[in-house]
Amino acid sequence: MEKVRIGFIGVGGMAEHHMNTLKDLETAELTAVYDLNEERAKQIGEKFGAEVFASEQALMDSGKVDALYVCTPPFTRGSTEIAAAQRGIHLLSEKPIGLDMDTVNRISKAIDEAGIINSSGYCLRYLESVQKAKAYLAGKRINMVIGYRIGGLPPTKWFAQQDKSGGQNVEQSTHQIDLIRYLLGEFDQVQSFYAQRSIRDIDADATIDDVGAVAFTLQNGAVGSFINTCVSNYKNHGEIEVYGSDFYLELNIHSLTIRDKNQNITDTCSTDFYVAQNHAFVEAVRTGKQELVLGSYAEAAATLALTLAFNESAERNSGAALK
Repeated sequence: MEKVRIGFIGVGGMAEHHMNTLKDLETAELTAVYDLNEERAKQIGEKFGAEVFASEQALMDSGKVDALYVCTPPFTRGSTEIAAAQRGIHLLSEKPIGLDMDTVNRISKAIDEAGIINSSGYCLRYLESVQKAKAYLAGKRINMVIGYRIGGLPPTKWFAQQDKSGGQNVEQSTHQIDLIRYLLGEFDQVQSFYAQRSIRDIDADATIDDVGAVAFTLQNGAVGSFINTCVSNYKNHGEIEVYGSDFYLELNIHSLTIRDKNQNITDTCSTDFYVAQNHAFVEAVRTGKQELVLGSYAEAAATLALTLAFNESAERNSGAALK
């Protein structure tokens, strides 16, 4: 069986997690790595038996990669993905895929013109429970949806900088927001309220807001809300609740609950979504079947545009004030 030769640009914690799943795939071979942090690149190269390159261009011109994982921070994106596409190298771009739509649209155009297999980091789409939920919700009249992403502040210093991460909804909550799109369809209108409450007690230089609430409508007529915070140290919560007049559905990474007149069930989910995601991408590259990928670059671009719209609404602060 021919193996897909895989390279990595950016070898931080997320990249290493991908590598730990890929090394067990018989159809994948880790061949090349590059990172600005030369010591880290050497460490990862030795651990996974991959050649360490001195630059992105040297890696992509080496002839040793069929597919490339881009796992660099969102504020650095742009030239890497375009260069890979122009060389016919298949691409998985971790989320978020950037911080501005002009750059992302240029990359998307390059990917389309090259015709390469492309994927993104929206791994939750691969959960068995998500696929069950999608099948159940097909054709249902959705009245309301509520989403949550509650948790603590990630240790990465740049996360707390608005111009580097885009804030929690762009960088972290994007998984739950993407699932709402994937399961229920496109958004129509959004109205956001953000605030800085406690984050500067943790990081005095932080520029992101640490709490947010977004009200929205979907194109199917449903209304909803999304609540987020990155300074909750005693409760972690990442869920989607969907309400209809004749059903209730609750989804998180561990379980799926469905209640209607015929059932009241909670199924646990044990899918390793990173394994499923990486297997799908490698198989898509190996067979040339883009349809095996559940979250293409274009889908990631649509989710990014939505989360940036959340931010734009909060910046405008155009809600009606009570007097």
